[in-house]
Amino acid sequence: MIQQDFKTLSAPACSRPDPGLSGVTLVELNPEAPLKDYLEAMELAKKEASQHLEDFMLMSWYDLDRDFESPQHATESDAECAVPGYVEYGISHGATLKIDIEKGRFIFFFTPVEW
Repeated sequence: MIQQDFKTLSAPACSRPDPGLSGVTLVELNPEAPLKDYLEAMELAKKEASQHLEDFMLMSWYDLDRDFESPQHATESDAECAVPGYVEYGISHGATLKIDIEKGRFIFFFTPVEW
């Protein structure tokens, strides 16, 4: 008979600290007509980012339609964390602008680029 130690089978605690959203500007966009796809959302997000940041770089994003994030698999390593990996990655890499399109359907984190 195989004995299992259930304490070792319990889910691990989140190993990432909550980055918080203080210092991040949130822009929520809800176009009248739903966007066709991620590419259309990206164009809208970049246009909006140019209204808030002179020069910028996309740090991370999420596409609910495809349940796809960038960087890929950022959330999988710490599935028990309340903050998705793409959020933590964007903020920990300097993102100061979050653009949320269609109530979480597409989310983009941008960081300013200084020359």
